[in-house]
Amino acid sequence: MTETDVVVVGAGQSGLAAARTLRSQGIAPVVLEAGSEPVGSWPLYYDSLTVFSPARHSGTIGAEFPGDPDRYPHRDEVVDHLRRYAAGLDVDIRTNTPVTAAEADGAGFLVRTAAGDTIRAAGVVAATGSFGNPHVPVLPGQADYAGRLLHVSAYRNPEQHAGERVIVVGAGNSAVQVGYELTKVATLTLATRRPLAFLPQQRNGQDLHHWLVTTGFDLLPPEWLIKYFDGTLVVDTGDYRDAVETGRLDRRDMFTAFDTHGVVWPDGSRENVDTVILATGYRPNVAFLEPLGALDNGLPRHSNGISATHPGLVYLGLEFQRSFSSNTLRGVHRDAEYVIPNLVAHLRGAAAAVGL
Repeated sequence: MTETDVVVVGAGQSGLAAARTLRSQGIAPVVLEAGSEPVGSWPLYYDSLTVFSPARHSGTIGAEFPGDPDRYPHRDEVVDHLRRYAAGLDVDIRTNTPVTAAEADGAGFLVRTAAGDTIRAAGVVAATGSFGNPHVPVLPGQADYAGRLLHVSAYRNPEQHAGERVIVVGAGNSAVQVGYELTKVATLTLATRRPLAFLPQQRNGQDLHHWLVTTGFDLLPPEWLIKYFDGTLVVDTGDYRDAVETGRLDRRDMFTAFDTHGVVWPDGSRENVDTVILATGYRPNVAFLEPLGALDNGLPRHSNGISATHPGLVYLGLEFQRSFSSNTLRGVHRDAEYVIPNLVAHLRGAAAAVGL
């Protein structure tokens, strides 16, 4: 067994932001990453993915994106960006080290890994994101469906589905992006329970994120968006709304059930379908915290990223943790600068209490 002040679980954008902020507070954490590189889940996203915010709003403190600040970095550029960021942190990052459990140990924690190692720590930062825990709803008739059913996390490129009849289920950015590019090679329908609410990516010659930052809306809780949009919000590049309104991207109300070879639509008609892609979101990938009793139905019990159950436990990278941008490249460092000082204050208070 080894000991350290803080273990950061996850070395994607959230874990790296935590490590940088801890370093700035005089604490050298141990960062445990399940993957082979400290780049999080970015290499696993679909091939065409680009960041929704321009480069000028997507970098991290001390690690900005090079080149045109108004371009939208591609997935592979983000991977390279995170590699550089991690290399410049001078912290102990251990890759290929999945964490299986965090347990209480007096006022601290025992962090256990898949290799059988145990690290005793006074603090834990859960920064594992959500990509490793895709939400797959169970729909009527699903078990009898003989076609291909996959979550969007397993989707890579449209060529995999050339010539197929495909339904994408979902109304968020990923659903619309993937559905739009599939229209070029497949017969595609986007099936949604709610209407689409398009938010233009460009307004008055400026990117949406320029206005979010300059107005201060980027720092507000996400509830402000709900007041103004009836439906699931989709950032529109200028192509998506037009594709839906002209029928190039077929949007229908959600089917009611699967059958053996396809789906049943709300009007009772049946249609054969080769592939159904579920763009139904993700849930926090924090099952390793179950032994602590820190979760409620698999979800963290927290306030703005600070555990409501265990002093010394904080979270980073949760969707809408503190703002609309909490789990994004541009926003996670702000949350790190909120939760990490709280964690450090707890550690120093605990040390002072025992005379250290």
